[in-house]
Amino acid sequence: MVTVPDATVLDWFRRGWDRDDPDGWIDSELGGYVYGLDSVFEEVQKRGLPRPETVDELRELLNEHLWIEGDDEDTFIRLGEHALRVRTDDDEVDLAYYFVDDQAAAASPDRIAFLLYDTWPLPTGAAEPGAVFSHGVPVRTVRLAPPGPESVFSVRVCWGSPDTHRNLDLAGAIAFPGLTLPDLAASLRAVDDPGACRWPHDARLLRALVAPAEDDARVALERYVRLPGYDPSPASIDTMPTHHVIHQEMLRLLAPEPSAGSLIQLDPHIAQVSRHIDDFFGFDQWFLFDTRWAAAHPDLARSLLRYAAHWDPFHDIASK
Repeated sequence: MVTVPDATVLDWFRRGWDRDDPDGWIDSELGGYVYGLDSVFEEVQKRGLPRPETVDELRELLNEHLWIEGDDEDTFIRLGEHALRVRTDDDEVDLAYYFVDDQAAAASPDRIAFLLYDTWPLPTGAAEPGAVFSHGVPVRTVRLAPPGPESVFSVRVCWGSPDTHRNLDLAGAIAFPGLTLPDLAASLRAVDDPGACRWPHDARLLRALVAPAEDDARVALERYVRLPGYDPSPASIDTMPTHHVIHQEMLRLLAPEPSAGSLIQLDPHIAQVSRHIDDFFGFDQWFLFDTRWAAAHPDLARSLLRYAAHWDPFHDIASK
């Protein structure tokens, strides 16, 4: 995440409109290469395109001249008065980049706080028992306990979600209602119902990572960062064998130590890991948190859940 001095998205594009070296200017402004962003500035040089005076004019120029790739390109450039959201891919992974002005950031922290949080880890404080958190975001539910006011939420941001086979088309966070994070491990390992093969993939993966007689799901994430490769799943995960069998299969996959650069932060009501895959892709991340953490950090929690549901945090607000 970087900050530029312009008041609006339109102002930033206007300031860079006729630069002689678009690649160099973008690199100096944004701290590195942004896939395809230089294309519109290169077209300015080739065609003498006029500097946009309004957001509508900029939107028309971006739709015509900004290079993007993907399966649904008509909806991959989204410009409103206060934010630009662009989705593309570089033939290896899906990519998204965002320009958000101060007004949008201040008005919608529950949508973009996670995207704007530029340090690791997320804060770890939690609310007292009885705290209430309402998220209003679509989630997938796995019921392991009777209904109750608490829930645990799982968000894994990875190379290619096994549920969708894309890294931006996430299927939504997983909610385990009726539990806090300290309750989760025992509830997962107690399940030996073959019908659980219909659970979302990450719920099955987490169950496989929990050891027999283990009561701390956070330790499962310590094992997760020892898994190698892009798709770190046991071969039989879709058949939902007994807990003992799937955990033994998982143990055979583990490296002796986490890969260099992996990060782990385990706290009573949030566990978060950043697993280093390789120098090409970098990291994937997994967050487990419960209602008590979410109640203490509602904007971060809602925006993280929202990111797991859709790549565009403003996708249901046309005016943004």
